[in-house]
Amino acid sequence: MARSSEKTRRRIIDAAHALFYRRGFARVGVDEIAETAGITKRSLYYHFDSKDKLLAAVLEAHHELAMARIQKWAISWSGDLDAMFDSLFADLVRWASRPRFTGAGFTRLVMELADLPGHPARAIASRHKAAVEAWFANEIANKKVAKAQDVARQVLLLIEGATSLILIHGDSRYADAAAEAAKRLVGSGLEKASETRASKSSPSRGRSRRSRRD
Repeated sequence: MARSSEKTRRRIIDAAHALFYRRGFARVGVDEIAETAGITKRSLYYHFDSKDKLLAAVLEAHHELAMARIQKWAISWSGDLDAMFDSLFADLVRWASRPRFTGAGFTRLVMELADLPGHPARAIASRHKAAVEAWFANEIANKKVAKAQDVARQVLLLIEGATSLILIHGDSRYADAAAEAAKRLVGSGLEKASETRASKSSPSRGRSRRSRRD
């Protein structure tokens, strides 16, 4: 694809992303996207033959950006998981404090497509959320927390819930509550992991097993 064509495609995606995030998929028309991108509607359709395919491209691009931001964010903090969750939910508060905060873009757009399970954008959103969950599971497992995958799933529920409730109520204290809940989950997982290691290394347990074999 020629450089000018790549730039035009990117301009369309950026314009559509800004409009979809601010006002939703259904309320934004192709004419408005073309005008915002500074191109003709014909040019837009040259790159994307439907609004649905444009939305899929928007979410694909947003997925890549979001994962890059997560990696960059992870580098900015150091320490234990409690520190990570404090940082994570503090960032959520800062994000929610911005003008025109409308919640999580992937979640909102998929809810608009709730009656279209086969829509390509829903598959991309599902892949994105799964990638975020897998990232958390890896970070949690590296800290030797028991059942890291289960804990990561619960943390993702806290993130989604806090984001939605802040949007509904305009109350950032839901982020504080979510941070405390996430830290309790991790603390419980650390205790279980410690108990498991202690049980495996217990001499009395080993003697008991030998006596049963005898």
